Amino acid sequence: MDNIYSKNDYDWIKELLEYPQTLETRLDFFEDTSQIDVPDDPLDKVIFQGRAKEAIRKIAQNKGHMLMVGRPGTGKSMLADMFHLVLDKSLGDFLRPTKAIVAYPGTDNNHIRFAYEEPDIVDNLLAKMHKAIEKIQNSALKFSLSEQIRSVSRVKKWLLWITGISVAAGFLFPPAFIATGLTGIGAIFMFMQENNHKVQEKIQQQADASGKNRVKHLQDMVPEVLYDPRKDKGLMSRVSEPDARKMKGGFKHDPYQSGNLQTPAHKRAYLGAHAKSPIIYIDELKTLVKSGYMSDLLEIMQNKEFILEGGLNSGSGAADRSENSLKADNIIIACCNHDTLSYIQKEGDGAFLSRIEDRGEIVQLESAVPEDENSIKQLAQYIKQEIINLGKELKETWTGVIEKEGYEGVKKRSEYIFGKPLPEGYRLHEREFSKKAVMEIIKELRCRSSDKKISSILRPVNGIIKTAEFEAILDNSKLVRAEHVRLALEKHLSLEGAIHKEILEHKKDLKKYISSMTDSIGYVVGLAVITSGTSGQVYGQPLPIHCQITVGGSDSVVSPGKTGEIAKAAAKNVRASIKKAFNKIQSPYTGYEMHVEYIQVHGGVEGDSASVAMDIALISDYIGQPVNQKYGVTGSLTGDIILAVGGVTEKVRSIMDPDLGMEGACIPWQNKHDIEPLLINIDSEYIQNDEIPGIRIYRDSEKHNPFDIFFCKTKYNAYRIMMGLEQGEVEEKMAERSKKDFESMMNMKNTRDTNQT
Repeated sequence: MDNIYSKNDYDWIKELLEYPQTLETRLDFFEDTSQIDVPDDPLDKVIFQGRAKEAIRKIAQNKGHMLMVGRPGTGKSMLADMFHLVLDKSLGDFLRPTKAIVAYPGTDNNHIRFAYEEPDIVDNLLAKMHKAIEKIQNSALKFSLSEQIRSVSRVKKWLLWITGISVAAGFLFPPAFIATGLTGIGAIFMFMQENNHKVQEKIQQQADASGKNRVKHLQDMVPEVLYDPRKDKGLMSRVSEPDARKMKGGFKHDPYQSGNLQTPAHKRAYLGAHAKSPIIYIDELKTLVKSGYMSDLLEIMQNKEFILEGGLNSGSGAADRSENSLKADNIIIACCNHDTLSYIQKEGDGAFLSRIEDRGEIVQLESAVPEDENSIKQLAQYIKQEIINLGKELKETWTGVIEKEGYEGVKKRSEYIFGKPLPEGYRLHEREFSKKAVMEIIKELRCRSSDKKISSILRPVNGIIKTAEFEAILDNSKLVRAEHVRLALEKHLSLEGAIHKEILEHKKDLKKYISSMTDSIGYVVGLAVITSGTSGQVYGQPLPIHCQITVGGSDSVVSPGKTGEIAKAAAKNVRASIKKAFNKIQSPYTGYEMHVEYIQVHGGVEGDSASVAMDIALISDYIGQPVNQKYGVTGSLTGDIILAVGGVTEKVRSIMDPDLGMEGACIPWQNKHDIEPLLINIDSEYIQNDEIPGIRIYRDSEKHNPFDIFFCKTKYNAYRIMMGLEQGEVEEKMAERSKKDFESMMNMKNTRDTNQT
């Protein structure tokens, strides 16, 4: 076969080796992050999302709506916060409500009305009302038994006088003592009656001391202030689970519903985000769809007003409602992922999207951005911002200890936290990142993307930056170095990353076992990825594949297990490619059953990136040629051509662990730039196997432990690396096997025909 690589192809591979130096040159604007300035403009603190920031500035001009669509971690919440800050500084004084919202009784017990008024006027009005009610309350006649007490007291006194006179008369005229006894008993009775009246008066006066019961009907008529702009100065409300009660408001339950104690409806009313907040931020639009509030939101966005209603079908508050409307001229900022957007487009007829586009924009947040000078500067700025944030957190946590106990106290307490001695001169404060450390962060974000792009899913990187900071602090290093970032990457794993680490350990043992127990014919080490559902990060792993070809079968391809539709289609494409090879070499095709087994892949396989690996394993089994088990391979096969696939950087990185025993990989030519991040802070050189170009990466210092990566354009390039055979040798062996199979099938047919006759 003619050499399909041109001189430019070889030059392009050699240029890949210049990438680390090119990146370092792009970072010449600083030596460490202490030389990086953080912009004052809040929007410029959000990196990468240029189109979204431009849209925010436009929307801020006309008070429009915005829907941000993107994967978690791309900065949607941060952009919403920055939008809030921009509007607060620019138009905040005009957007912020200035009038209080007051509720007062309506035409009956279940209806209320609203009024918008200046807070000072409301205060004066309410003060006058409360003063008037207090005056009425104080002027009301108090309960009194004074007349009864006075009359009883007079009778008691007269009886006491008569008793005294009768005692004196009794010494002269003894029968007078009879009158003494009678009047004395009467005086005692009057005394008891007087005390009873006094006690009754006191009890009644205490029970009615405040006089509220007499003026309750007046107090129930006093308006209720539901919103005071002087107390609530925020422009934006965050609503994580939007429903009618949180967005519109409603009426509280009344526990006093009888005995003339019931609370009037206007005093049980409360307002939601629509009435109080100029900006409403809906963090995840999917929750709004699930709660069934979408139709209400669309109506309010259209009319800019709504009626407050009770939210339950029965019970207190069910029949309550307002007689006039509340204003709701809100700016809606919403976020969602692509699945939710598709659902809204299909199920909602695009009504919500049209409302957004009518007064704003739908913005796609990029999951990755091209690596250029601008994006690299923004990433360095982002790292600086995270360093500043960590410094603030440490200061808030440890300032009290430093003031009371000094840094010795901090060191002693930190040793207790970490359970080990810390170095002398230990100081708990943030460290700046060195240039090499920044390059490691860029390397990681390049590995999480492809096509010479940097991943813009930055939330998981925050933890890596902080972990690297603490590694440098514990090391008492002046700067965060590249090795600190590498340590942080090992420790800072998502749930899927931890699972991947366990799977990778299992794959090491599995691969070693297969290599020791087989002749490597029909076996190949493919490369796969799993994706984190939380961070979006991909993790590479080896994918052992075993294939067999059985002559005289049903001319089909069998791939058992949880194989996805794309993977099944890829297997059929491989069969078509092999049949095409038979036609090309003009060999008889007798019909073959091809069996593909993904070894111990219990979670299933999807995608076409294993199609080259399947082809190699099938050809290996067909011609009886062993496959090099120390090389992995990935790529999408179309005819003879190998096309690009995703996750190549992570796939290759997953088998570079020396403990796995792998020595290299074959990847598609179109994925050549995905190798660039693997060259950062490591030694490498150009290599070539016959006409196939490659790069050798040294996994240890002093150029030890090489790992070779070859860039394949066709499946025959992969055959050369994986089986050590040229195209002509493979075709010759295929023709030889095909001829034997054809002769064998013809002999079987002749024998069968003879037996039948």
